[in-house]
Amino acid sequence: MKLSDEIMKLMILNVNLHDEKAKQKAMKVVSSIKGIESIAMEMKEKKMTVVGDFDAVKVVITLRKICHTDIVSLGPTNNKKDEGSIEKGKKDGDDKNNKDDDSIAELVKLYKTYNPHMTMYYNVHSLEDNPNACIIL
Repeated sequence: MKLSDEIMKLMILNVNLHDEKAKQKAMKVVSSIKGIESIAMEMKEKKMTVVGDFDAVKVVITLRKICHTDIVSLGPTNNKKDEGSIEKGKKDGDDKNNKDDDSIAELVKLYKTYNPHMTMYYNVHSLEDNPNACIIL
C-alpha cells in the first residue's frame, strides 16, 4: 500500500498534563504507536494534535493510562491538493463521514479505562472468637 493510498487522519485530543515530564512521557507513548506521522502539543490549551494513519481507539486507550484524555475532533487531514478532487467526488458522502466520525468518538468515550487502586484486605482476629486466647493457670 502506498502512502498516497492511505487515509491520513487528524485527531485533536484534550489531555490533562501538568508538567514537562508528563508531556514528554505522553508524546513518547503516542509516538510508539504504528502509523503516526506527526505529533504536536500545546501546553497552554492542553491539546495534542496527532496526524497519520492510526487506530484512534488505541491512541486514546494508551494515553488514558498516563492522564485523563478526551477527543475534541477526529477527521481526515486537509490537504490543498486533495480538496479539489474531494469536493468534486463528494455529494452525499459528507453525511456518512460525519456520522462515522461521531460514532468513532462515541465508541472511544465508552472505552474509558482507568487503573483502579488495589483493594486492601486486612486479617482481623478477635480474641472473643478464639477459644485458646485465655488460659487460667
